[in-house]
Amino acid sequence: MSESIDTHELDVLVIGAGGAGLSAAISAAERDVSVGVVCKSLLGKAHTVMAEGGIAAALGNVAPADDWKSHFLDTMKGGWGLNDPRMAEIHAKESPERVRTLQEWGALFDRTDDGKISQRPFGGHRYDRLAHVGDRTGLEMIRTLQDKTVAEGIDVYQECTTTHLLLDGDQVAGALGVWRDDGSPILFRSKAVILATGGLGQCYRITSNSWEYTADGHAMALRAGAALVDMAFVQFHPTGMVWPKSVQGTLVTEGVRGEGGILLNSEDERFMFDYVPDAYEGSVAPTVEEADRWVAGDRDARPPPELLTRDVVARAILSEVSAGRGSPHGGVFLDIANQRSTEYIQEKLPAMVHQFRELAEIDITEDPMEVFPTCHYMMGGIRVDPETQETAVPGLYASGEVAGGLHGANRLGGNSLSDLLVFGNRAGHAAGDRAEGMDTFPPIDDEDVTNKLNSLEAPFEREDGTDPYALHAELQTVMEEYVGIMRDDDRLTTGIERLEDLAERAANTATDGSRAYNPGWEKCFAVRHLVEAGLAIAHAARERTESRGAHTRIDYPEPDEELERVEFAISLVGGEIDIAREAVPAPREELREMLQADTGEEETQ
Repeated sequence: MSESIDTHELDVLVIGAGGAGLSAAISAAERDVSVGVVCKSLLGKAHTVMAEGGIAAALGNVAPADDWKSHFLDTMKGGWGLNDPRMAEIHAKESPERVRTLQEWGALFDRTDDGKISQRPFGGHRYDRLAHVGDRTGLEMIRTLQDKTVAEGIDVYQECTTTHLLLDGDQVAGALGVWRDDGSPILFRSKAVILATGGLGQCYRITSNSWEYTADGHAMALRAGAALVDMAFVQFHPTGMVWPKSVQGTLVTEGVRGEGGILLNSEDERFMFDYVPDAYEGSVAPTVEEADRWVAGDRDARPPPELLTRDVVARAILSEVSAGRGSPHGGVFLDIANQRSTEYIQEKLPAMVHQFRELAEIDITEDPMEVFPTCHYMMGGIRVDPETQETAVPGLYASGEVAGGLHGANRLGGNSLSDLLVFGNRAGHAAGDRAEGMDTFPPIDDEDVTNKLNSLEAPFEREDGTDPYALHAELQTVMEEYVGIMRDDDRLTTGIERLEDLAERAANTATDGSRAYNPGWEKCFAVRHLVEAGLAIAHAARERTESRGAHTRIDYPEPDEELERVEFAISLVGGEIDIAREAVPAPREELREMLQADTGEEETQ
């Protein structure tokens, strides 16, 4: 059967062409192996471009005192201690090198007066740490990696949707999918597969994620035998566009606040001073005068509360709106127009100026923006080995947003882009090493391929199946109402019941028409992946009976010390979700001493 399908043999197959996927592909190609990249859309169309503010890396160009230890400590503090400490260490140590390599490949960073890569402040970072290209850093990163991928002669399979992983026993053997342009199947035989499929924002109605982000990697890995960790922690970026509705959820970079923007409610109150959390040891709200001095460049002053971590700011905005102090369209105001000159805003935030002018007919140099939390990033994901990014499935690797471990309970802004570079690089090298050491491709089971092809064709053969569009809309409603920013046991239990019903219906979706560019057919695969991811989020959230980071339980409003170093690993056993309570890896002695020494210091967020 497999011989009659469009079949490609690649030593290393990378699924996903964002920053993590392209970084992995480039690194794998440094070995003597063949490499191919599959992307669901077009090359360059990746969520990486939404990370506008910068790449977190302790270069020390603006703040000479910054080093990997400070970056490690900030990452662990931002993640409320649930981070895998080895991943946080690797990330902090290797980020500067990856940024410099990106520069060598042609990335054009903003510069300091003495010609170094410029770095800006961001929430949760104690130093000016984000290497940036105006407010379009992710776009420049993708451009650079894309050019390097093409220059290295790496095969790219565009508009190709991967639907299933293929196994030989317990090891990966390839992947199956369909060409979007004609609906025909495509089969990849490979010695190693790297998942770099990004997030699952389409679980929620208001999201910065585009249509491609449908939990494909999470679901495929789970079915193949990998485990998911930290799935309770969904990051709602505090500032998504509220109006007009056609662009609701579109990201407003944290760089706006980093450059001096402030948050105001409908009563013109700068409310963030009221939300410095007691849960952060040593937290004391700065005075307005201190915050203004910090924005003006005095780094001995305390930073403004608008630069607290994203979980804190998101909950504060939700609280203001819930209390009736929201903006006309249900958000709050983000004002930089009255804080900075027009020239400064246009120089530092050109993409934001363009975005609001073109999409919302708003001039942010003249008027405040209306913003509200938008589902932006998934801290949880596939459990991986910190050194190699290999999952529990031999030969299957994961990097970027689809992988868990680095960010713990809450990701710091800017850490996403350095995550892609650091762990994409490591995954590529490890997968390349594995493939280089294998003489033959693992065998493909023809019967398994036939069964999976039949499952792909099934929606066309059902006359009374479920409408995948209606099911997706229902899923988003369930997730927002029962598994959203604020959670409790009753909501989560009801949400799980609703999701289990959706899962049954997702296995019975139907579509019609041609197989060429059929979004209804693609929605049939996507909604099943999203429901499976939604169930993982809901189960993990119900098990975590505390509030920590991006996970807020209104029935358990405080962190629980007994859960401080506990993660809930989700796997499939006999087709049913299994949840295991496990200890987060302990830090090695040097890291433990660093963390202990940092505890109790004045909070620098």
